[in-house]
Amino acid sequence: MSRRSTKNPRDAVHHPVFARFYARFSVTADLKGGIAAHREELLSGLSGRVIEIGAGNGLNFAHYPGAVSEVVAIEPERNLRRLAAGAALRTEVPVDVVPGTAEALPVKSEAFDAAVASLVLCTVRDLPRALAEIKRVLRPGGELRFFEHTVAAGRGLATAQRAVDRTVWPLLFGGCHTARDTVGALEDAGFELGSYRRFRIPEHGVQLPTSPCVLGVARRSAVVDRSNPPH
Repeated sequence: MSRRSTKNPRDAVHHPVFARFYARFSVTADLKGGIAAHREELLSGLSGRVIEIGAGNGLNFAHYPGAVSEVVAIEPERNLRRLAAGAALRTEVPVDVVPGTAEALPVKSEAFDAAVASLVLCTVRDLPRALAEIKRVLRPGGELRFFEHTVAAGRGLATAQRAVDRTVWPLLFGGCHTARDTVGALEDAGFELGSYRRFRIPEHGVQLPTSPCVLGVARRSAVVDRSNPPH
């Protein structure tokens, strides 16, 4: 498949100021904050067709292993999508960057061996609907690799997360909600949880609302109820 970037005349997500900030900050975080190593862990061992939800400026692309035959990278924000399209041209794995939202993925059902959600589930407007869409496009037994902000285990930081989520944080940081229970949401959506681990970024020092993270694997059941076929 050719590598391309499709223009979307009316983007569902438009955060031009945040996009410019994220494009710079994310590169620094990868190089100096250890995020690149987490991306490497997240994508290790993937193969076949992969859909990436919320590709941002394409920093995951360089970490996809050679066994991946194709990546369809969904990015709703126009400025980040343009940067991701440029990143796709510099990768060994074929990457197709297209517009779309997590709640309405513009691809066929059961078309992918794996899905990747990297620091994006905190930003989607309707998390249950987004996870239902990811299940729809995964083949039975397909896996979801996730690396996400999540609600803190400690009461103090969790309370602070909920407070900033209700006020300025989503407005300043592209819709990010820091207190979402990622693992709980995956279970509620019917995914089968594999291995996962919780950690903090940075590991030491001052903790931010975005510090608690979780990285792991969940799977769509290999047994599909065909009485309610995917659409």
